Amino acid sequence: AGPVTAAAIILTDNLILEEINDSKQLSIKKRSLLKKYIESNSSLFAFHHLDNNEIDEINILNASIKAMQLSISKLQTEPDFIIVDGNKFKPYKEIPHQCIIKGDSKYLSIAAASIIAKTYRDEYMDQIHEEFPMYNWKKNKGYPTKEHRAAILEYGPCKYHRKTFRLLPEQLKLDL
Repeated sequence: AGPVTAAAIILTDNLILEEINDSKQLSIKKRSLLKKYIESNSSLFAFHHLDNNEIDEINILNASIKAMQLSISKLQTEPDFIIVDGNKFKPYKEIPHQCIIKGDSKYLSIAAASIIAKTYRDEYMDQIHEEFPMYNWKKNKGYPTKEHRAAILEYGPCKYHRKTFRLLPEQLKLDL
């Protein structure tokens, strides 16, 4: 459920901190502290949410790439070179780029961008939790946990669910 969120950052020399790492490897508290540090030590960052309806229209990969490109377009300074976490990206303007698998554990700028993206997406999910608390998005952030799937089974999907995703595991039936 929810948007795909991407972030772009151009590092400044004063943004050096060994604790910056792949956002998935960090606790919520550590991510929050690092987000504040990154934002206060770099004015060259941006993020973009692409909502679940657009994900359903163009698929998650294209939506992720589009969110990345929209994040880059929001930067106050255009980058000379783009490094991307993962193995897929589409050219943006005439700027050369390189895809790096597991880049968020290899490059400080990708790790910092992943922290920005993850914390802003989590904040978004916390906000929509207030509207639909039965899905407990404050806890599962829209990922298909057993609890989240049980809520979908009981209440059905809502306007924030990605309709092209399998929301519930397939149930096999026997015709007797």
